[in-house]
Amino acid sequence: MSLFSNRARSRRSAIAAVTLLTAGVLGAVGAGSAGADTAAAQQKKVIASSVLGSDYKYTLTALRSTEDQYAATVELQVYKQKNGAWKETDLVTVGDVDGWFWFPLTGSGAVCEFSTASTEPAPLAVSLLVTPSIGCSEVTNYLVKEGRVFAA
Repeated sequence: MSLFSNRARSRRSAIAAVTLLTAGVLGAVGAGSAGADTAAAQQKKVIASSVLGSDYKYTLTALRSTEDQYAATVELQVYKQKNGAWKETDLVTVGDVDGWFWFPLTGSGAVCEFSTASTEPAPLAVSLLVTPSIGCSEVTNYLVKEGRVFAA
């Protein structure tokens, strides 16, 4: 009786182990699918915007990386008013692609400096929070001429 009981117990333990292993593998596959669906819809957040009269609008948008959940890219967009609607005239990346941290960029105090002017050409300056402990980035200067962005 003892030999049969030990074999039955071993068999039940083996079946339980295989069941847990299978559930773990299926769970991991399911998690991978959910991750792929999430990556398809990239998160975006406008972190600053400036409208100069009725002519130009500038926005800074944080785009969460699809490769690294902690990284982000910042885009500077220029819009010009045309026929009663804003039409994008230029788009540039501020810093490196995925060169920023998502959470500091989307939290309070993310924009250290964002100055614009309504002159032609229009000077534009951007400084963003790298992390709370590091502080703000160096100011990046641009010139906007006829709706196009140039390095200053």
